[in-house]
Amino acid sequence: MEEAALTAADSTHTLCLVHPIDPRGNKVGGIETHIRMMMRLAPRDWRVLLVGVDAVGDCRLGAIRKLTVEGRSVDFLPVLYFAEDQTQAARSIFASLTFRFSIGLARHFLAIRSAVSTAPSTSVEFQRFEFAMLGPLLGCPAVQVIHGEGSKNDKMDSLIKKFWFLHRLNEEIAVRLAHRIICVNPNILSRLEREKPAAARRAVFMPVAVDTEVFTASDFDTRDGIFRVVFAGRFDEFKNPPLMFSALRRTYDRLGGKLQFHYIGTSDPARYPEFALVREFSVFHGFRTSREVAGIMKHCHAGILTSWFEGMPCYLLELLASGRPVVAVTLPQYKLVIEDGESGYLVDRADDQDRMIESLSDRLIETWTRIRSGAMPPRVIRKHALPFAVGAQLSRHFARHRQLVANG
Repeated sequence: MEEAALTAADSTHTLCLVHPIDPRGNKVGGIETHIRMMMRLAPRDWRVLLVGVDAVGDCRLGAIRKLTVEGRSVDFLPVLYFAEDQTQAARSIFASLTFRFSIGLARHFLAIRSAVSTAPSTSVEFQRFEFAMLGPLLGCPAVQVIHGEGSKNDKMDSLIKKFWFLHRLNEEIAVRLAHRIICVNPNILSRLEREKPAAARRAVFMPVAVDTEVFTASDFDTRDGIFRVVFAGRFDEFKNPPLMFSALRRTYDRLGGKLQFHYIGTSDPARYPEFALVREFSVFHGFRTSREVAGIMKHCHAGILTSWFEGMPCYLLELLASGRPVVAVTLPQYKLVIEDGESGYLVDRADDQDRMIESLSDRLIETWTRIRSGAMPPRVIRKHALPFAVGAQLSRHFARHRQLVANG
């Protein structure tokens, strides 16, 4: 469905979002969720311009196409056609979406500049360091969101690990150029304060937001006696899928087969040999809209997270807002929302893999026991997500964009 978007001349402000995403596509992740919420919830008198990619092949590159995305009119300016699988990490720079998108930004720079030049005011937001040079070239104040936290020694399957020095160089450039820096977890802000104090003075902690009107609490349905554990997102290496699958299998065996694993996403978990442990009791949902994800979460009982590092996962906040507890390997930011025995359990990381599997299984079974006994009321679990509700989070974020323009 298409309709006329607010024109640059009619709007009070143009919010320019730059990221290799097709708003009509099915790429799932925290960044994609953030961008879709930004598009949908930007002030109604703002014009939203998304510089992205055409994953369908029906757009003219470098030309604005007016779309309605989740009920909101947006100007979509694709600079690259990219229909390849985006669920797996690229194996070379030239095959990477980020690199090819950067080339597209350069190739269609004049079209992007023309798209923002007629607006009375424009601010631009980046989710990746590699695109940060576009801000000063356009003459627009820029917001840089920092999502990643890992180090070069962490497990990851993207090219960042292989070209860590280039990643750090891009970060250095991006934080120097940004007028405002958003850190999605407090660890990132702490690192900036240690390593880049000048940049840290322009930085704030703002985790991803959760739409508490879409993700609402409901009573648990335990009548069939099957414990349903759900995970949504991509099976990147840093999320440690082998540990997740092993812990779920151990729990399945201990519960006598009374467990289902529900997966929402488009990654292929079979690339991990350990997936064979859970295949027989897994349910695949593929790509789903936010409202469909909310419905699946209501049908399930709990979530699981085993990542080596993270931001603040949308999936985690969505589960809590749905009144569903989460069992997770401890990361500092999780302590903001997971309280043992009330909204889930945290399991400290250990070098002994078997011990980790057993500890996660213990906590999953304890969670299931407390759910069935009524000791984990959904309304209490939901309270832990409410400070991160989209209304409060994004209203402050949009105010930052306004302030950047007002300050010239």
